[in-house]
Amino acid sequence: MEKQSADKSKFLYDTITGSNNFYSCPIDENVRSRINVPFRVGGPNGNEELEAKFLEEAEKLNMFQLKGHRSVGGIRASLYNAVTLDDVNLLVKFMNEFLKQYG
Repeated sequence: MEKQSADKSKFLYDTITGSNNFYSCPIDENVRSRINVPFRVGGPNGNEELEAKFLEEAEKLNMFQLKGHRSVGGIRASLYNAVTLDDVNLLVKFMNEFLKQYG
């Protein structure tokens, strides 16, 4: 389970890092969670319009509960044990397609 958790979070963080700042994580790399991965869409400060569109399109693909905490905003993917690597693959695929369309 520990390896699977590390693989899931690495895959998602690598996608964020490789997006040329379209996606950005506001948490310093040395203190990031493997379970809750917050990120902004549309640049380091986020773009609320793009984030709303991201959430809307994600829900059409049956990806729910991605809205970030009300005090922080943005997006938050929770990678608990019940979330499989295949689930993370679907999220990453969606993120890459969203980047191509809106980035």
